Amino acid sequence: MEERELAIRVDGLSKVYKLYSRNRDRLIESLGLSRKPRSTQHYALKDVSLDIYKGETVGIIGTNGSGKSTILKIITGVLHETEGTVQVNGRISALLELGAGFNMEYNGIENIYLNGTMIGFSEKEIDEKLQDILDFADIGDYVYQPVKTYSSGMFVRLAFAVAINIDPEILIVDEALSVGDVFFQAKCYRKFEEFKEKGKTILFVSHDLSAISKYCDRAILLNQGTKLGEGTPKEMIDAYKQVLVGQYEVPKKAEEVPDLTADEDVRAALERRKKEQAGVNPDTLEYGTKEAEIVEYYITDKKGIRSTAILKGDEFTMHMKVAVHQDLEAPIFALSIKNIKGVEITGTNTMVEKTFLDGAKAGQTKEITFTQKMRLQGGDYLISLGVTGYEKDNFVVYHRLYDVMNITVVSDKDTVGYFDMESRVEVKDV
Repeated sequence: MEERELAIRVDGLSKVYKLYSRNRDRLIESLGLSRKPRSTQHYALKDVSLDIYKGETVGIIGTNGSGKSTILKIITGVLHETEGTVQVNGRISALLELGAGFNMEYNGIENIYLNGTMIGFSEKEIDEKLQDILDFADIGDYVYQPVKTYSSGMFVRLAFAVAINIDPEILIVDEALSVGDVFFQAKCYRKFEEFKEKGKTILFVSHDLSAISKYCDRAILLNQGTKLGEGTPKEMIDAYKQVLVGQYEVPKKAEEVPDLTADEDVRAALERRKKEQAGVNPDTLEYGTKEAEIVEYYITDKKGIRSTAILKGDEFTMHMKVAVHQDLEAPIFALSIKNIKGVEITGTNTMVEKTFLDGAKAGQTKEITFTQKMRLQGGDYLISLGVTGYEKDNFVVYHRLYDVMNITVVSDKDTVGYFDMESRVEVKDV
């Protein structure tokens, strides 16, 4: 049997971050002014090993916080590992944060040469690729304008065109194929096919399970910084779905259990980490009179299990508990969902739904549930919650939490646009 040639080898890789409850603790610890630790350790990756062979297309899947982007950044040299080794055999082009190496004052042409040089190409080699890049980006004369004047769509097109047309040996992509319009995405996927035919190595992260299934030879499943397994895309997608509904048990290692004797400051840091891992935004925009206050909120899947990852097509429920501190004539409880670009996609409230048109008394606690079918496309979204009302024709915000939670939609079939109309399509001979 012919021995396959390695493109990437990751051996015993760990990445540890120190969590501090206050900025001064970071300073005190860095100066060595405290005998006891002022931080707790958080493993973004824990002892992960994997081999990627030349000519393979390998996908990495997992929930938010599983370490997918972290491992790609370490492989490409954007981050440094805490432990372990990474070996790369071949020239890499990475699509991690599109345009991260762009100078906003330079025009498009200048940035093409800047990025190509950073990757290791000579000016002559970039000259030869320039027309391909311009044709792929298809942004016309804007390429002669400073990129700071570009729309987000043009910026994405140019960044992708640079990365994908410089003929790398290894292409690494982090969710970048979900950007741009449908025609541009189709062009990117055709380039994927072309790369595969040329025997290039591709490693990519995506929430789009249909892309993982279609393009990948193998898939790797990460969860909470550990590798749960690797195998065929179907095997790993099935395992991923078990993780999402809490039916895939992840063994806890002794060193990952936090010290419960920690002081109050460390406890605060642990509580913050717990919220972050639960999909709660620690930097939520919050305001209101607080005559009524949202005191608890969480999401459950169709089986009633708390989760911030929902399978497209499944029912899920947003739970909100509100403490009423003063008598309210007619409170309105609201939910809205935005995409990560800030576009409000959908939302509803108890007044629109005509489910609660009564008053509320001080001392009461109301539990509100919004149960709906997930029809949004695969990806990440932000949830906002609110309690408002009218007092003598004046609109009053009692408590509003903007972008309070993240919800990830996991899909194995995305259509065009923001949501799926669940079309039934037939093709017949006539």
